[in-house]
Amino acid sequence: MQVFWFLPTHGDSRYLGTTEGARTVDLAYLQQIAGAADRLGYEGVLIPTGRSCEDPWVIASSLIGATSKLKFLVAVRPGLHQPSLAARMAATFDRLSGGRVLVNLVTGGDQAELEGDGVFLDHASRYEQSAEFIRIWREIIARSHDGQAFDYDGKHLSVKGAKLLFPPTQKPYPPVWFGGSSEAAHELAAEQVDTYLTWGEPPAEVAKKIADVKARAARKGRTVKFGIRLHVIVREREDAAWQAAEDLISRVDDQTVIRAQAAFSKMDSVGQRRMAALHAGGAKRKREDLEISPNLWAGVGLVRGGAGTALVGDAKTVAARIEEYAALGLDNFILSGYPHLEESYRFAELVFPLLPRKQRPGLPGQTLTGPFGEVVANLDAPSRLVSQS
Repeated sequence: MQVFWFLPTHGDSRYLGTTEGARTVDLAYLQQIAGAADRLGYEGVLIPTGRSCEDPWVIASSLIGATSKLKFLVAVRPGLHQPSLAARMAATFDRLSGGRVLVNLVTGGDQAELEGDGVFLDHASRYEQSAEFIRIWREIIARSHDGQAFDYDGKHLSVKGAKLLFPPTQKPYPPVWFGGSSEAAHELAAEQVDTYLTWGEPPAEVAKKIADVKARAARKGRTVKFGIRLHVIVREREDAAWQAAEDLISRVDDQTVIRAQAAFSKMDSVGQRRMAALHAGGAKRKREDLEISPNLWAGVGLVRGGAGTALVGDAKTVAARIEEYAALGLDNFILSGYPHLEESYRFAELVFPLLPRKQRPGLPGQTLTGPFGEVVANLDAPSRLVSQS
């Protein structure tokens, strides 16, 4: 199991839908979050993309020196990048970071945003373009290790003699991640990507998506890894976690939800429609309605696009729910919480000890060399907590 965190380049706060409790997201703050994730043992961080976010490649590049082992899952956008340029960007980042880049293929689902960026393709055509884009990208990088060029003549994209002179550290190319809920997305995942990502739907629905992508990949002689994108609200007590969930949306008023859902409804993203269905397009507001599966809460999606669900509960309960998802075949968990700095610590401290995850060498807490905890009465180091379970 590999656990990732999230960099909130679109803003961070204690409460959704309001400036109350909001904080400035600048380089210093992002360095704090990335440094915490690196120190705490998260595998990497996802950096979001879109016009509501800071540019992910600039952000990721600015954090190479502030981290040592942390990986960066960074987006490429067909229609905004050319595949040859995206290949050079990825290879450069991979070399400079010592092999720490992962590439997130993002097709996009907001038609208004896409048109603002100069992309006027419909849903089906965007997936055709994405398939051509990532095929060219992969071939250019894979051939760079032997100094070969690549020709491709497609419906949307073509290259002639495309060549990358300076290969990346990772072979044959930095791993490609991708998420999408449509049939076209599943076909693309099965054919070309390394890790397929789903947003946090109930386990039965996630199992269906995994089975479909896995079967499609098998027919092509491929295997695919799987991951899930979730928020987490974990506390030492179950009731405190649910109170924190209620607090998170306590400043959201009806008009804010209506405006947000109206904007989301204009998107042609199948995944966004599935997220909206979980809270009935904002009609569900009570806890008993928003808990769509045991400890899976859809309240975040009332005003936030994309991943709109959170695992809520005490540490043992959240760890158990994560293991339920892992049992479906999920290897990677991309998590987040509000505010992202404090919650990165809270989740690591409470839940990491309960998960069967790959342990990075040299993490804090393996050997107590001190200081560890606050010295008691100026005399004694604190004793280690012994589990009563």
